[in-house]
Amino acid sequence: MASLFPHGLLFRFRLPVRYVEGLPRSGGPMLDLPEACRLPDFSELYEATRFGELRAAWNREGIGFRVEVRGKTGPPVCDAFDPTSSDGLQLWMATRTTQGVHRANRFCYYFCVLPGGAGEEGREPVVRQLPIPRAREDPPPTASAPIRVWSEIRRNGYTLEVWFDCELLHGFDPDEMAVGGQNPMLGFYYLLKDFELGEQYLSVGRDFPFVSDPSLWATLELLPD
Repeated sequence: MASLFPHGLLFRFRLPVRYVEGLPRSGGPMLDLPEACRLPDFSELYEATRFGELRAAWNREGIGFRVEVRGKTGPPVCDAFDPTSSDGLQLWMATRTTQGVHRANRFCYYFCVLPGGAGEEGREPVVRQLPIPRAREDPPPTASAPIRVWSEIRRNGYTLEVWFDCELLHGFDPDEMAVGGQNPMLGFYYLLKDFELGEQYLSVGRDFPFVSDPSLWATLELLPD
């Protein structure tokens, strides 16, 4: 008999993020992160299908993510004007831990990162910052510098990379984020959406309001160099 209570709600996930110097690289791929940077997979806790692999790394310049999607039979469906309904990676981040925080504040961000949707043939990647529903306050806009994004679309899937310079994220200061002698922590959640393969979640699915409730997000622990 399937459990009505997701096992993952019994845990507060803390995901280690490795320090990698020299990121982002010029050209593409700009990250090309090693296996050691792969984020843990909790699919067994939720009896969920996994079709993408997410990796992450950080340094004093910022933080980046790389997702690899396999198993597709057609190109990704991407619309730069409707990013939440498009294939791609949706990211929620907070430059402070979010345990017990039920409404987003100025440290909380929401991004949609698409492998296509721009350019003459629609094969250039897109990144959009969107407001978080029910937020108590919004973060400053990320307008000081462009968010770096790179993608490669293949017959059976795609690779997508995104890099956030530290000045783009309000409060991203590893020294200030380290509390009580601990490593710096960020709130974090992701949704990987695909019209063909479905939806892949970090933990709980749409039965829970992870879109608007940061207390449901996990924590990224930024490991030292």
